[in-house]
Amino acid sequence: MYHYLNKEDWIGDGKSNLFAGLVSAVAILPEVIGFSILAGVHPFTSLFASAITLLVITLTGGRPAMVSAAAGSMALVMAPLIKEHGLNYMIAATLLTGVLQLILSYLNVHKLIQYIPKTVMYGFVNALAILIFMSQVQQLPGKNMTTYLMVAATVILMFFIPRLTTAVPPALIIIILMTIVSFAFKGSLQLVGDLGDMSSMMPSLALPSVPMTLETLMIIVPPAIALTLVGLTESLLTIPIVDKMTDSPSNPKQEVKAQGLANILVGLFGGPAGCAMIGQAVINVKSGGRSRLSTFVGGVTLLIFLFILKNLMVDIPTAALIGIMMVVAYDTFDFESLKLITEKRWTELAILILTIGIIVKTHNLALGMIIGVILCVVAYKLKLKNLRFETKNGVHTIKGPLFFASRHDLTNYIEQVVLTEATTIDLSQLIVLDEASTKTVTNISQQLNRPGIKVIPTASVE
Repeated sequence: MYHYLNKEDWIGDGKSNLFAGLVSAVAILPEVIGFSILAGVHPFTSLFASAITLLVITLTGGRPAMVSAAAGSMALVMAPLIKEHGLNYMIAATLLTGVLQLILSYLNVHKLIQYIPKTVMYGFVNALAILIFMSQVQQLPGKNMTTYLMVAATVILMFFIPRLTTAVPPALIIIILMTIVSFAFKGSLQLVGDLGDMSSMMPSLALPSVPMTLETLMIIVPPAIALTLVGLTESLLTIPIVDKMTDSPSNPKQEVKAQGLANILVGLFGGPAGCAMIGQAVINVKSGGRSRLSTFVGGVTLLIFLFILKNLMVDIPTAALIGIMMVVAYDTFDFESLKLITEKRWTELAILILTIGIIVKTHNLALGMIIGVILCVVAYKLKLKNLRFETKNGVHTIKGPLFFASRHDLTNYIEQVVLTEATTIDLSQLIVLDEASTKTVTNISQQLNRPGIKVIPTASVE
């Protein structure tokens, strides 16, 4: 399991990863505390579960700098179960979620991510950015002018500080600065400690107190399946975002396995299931996090906050965290998706908007993803005719529409072609229907860029 770990994976730039871990730990606080209260879980329990999740993912995960914790998306799934049946059934569902994720890791479920169209991935990321921003805005009504000014100042400083220095993450500077400033406005600013009671005992390992009956299974299986889908979807779609930001590879199968292990251990400690947190992962990378040291420091910092520096943690003003997360939402939004408008790819744009709308309306990432994929398949099936391969006099001609689910047929065909100096690959009659297929055609053209091999490029993109 650990053969892929190396010094660069673990340490990297020590100072940058250390600072990033501190920022990540603080950035986790408002979402975990806020959603734990919403779900009916003690904030201390959720924060402890988040620390355990971070540490397990650090030790066993497949993507360095990946921030995972008791995410809000998972809390939304657990809330009805807790309300109707109580915390013990939530714990049982968390354990089952971990087991399901572990099983799915060995079934290579991570490979399904390649069948998710780029349009739907855009929708997922942009919807998540909107949800992050909305969750911050929803905290503002009824607050005083001091709060609004601190939020505004935080947003401005998040953009301004990097122009002055990159030695220390701007979020860390702002948290320290605004905490000091808040002492001058005692009583007029909401603090982290106001979100919920942070006093609790150290959780101990135990199995949930639920009857081992078929009725119990009927209660916990549906939410466990939903938690598994939401957790894996959010984690597997966060991985390529971090891959792109860090320009480094990952091991999605190992990440799925690590998520399962983390949720099993968290369940034994009586905590809620967790998954990747895209906003916090982005802020970790933006703050300099590249190695496992960043998330290890994040997990240890949470434990230090809970057991040693509780009084310091509770004095952080939530206005500063709101401002930071607003900028994170902005950074998370994929503005590259707007090119669908300029390129007049109306079908993909409609699917993008519908995917975003469903996720934002329901707060259900898995549902939005599933419907988005179905819409893509239906849209492309309306145009779809099977790819046709013809060979004549050394010229290999590929005809027909190419989209995310059929691009592997093209790749497999090209791999089987016996290449000689007289080979011609004619792609001019391909109808490329989405961005994933465009990249596939580009990659094939680059691979075939050899002396004597002629590639006639496609000119049809819809």
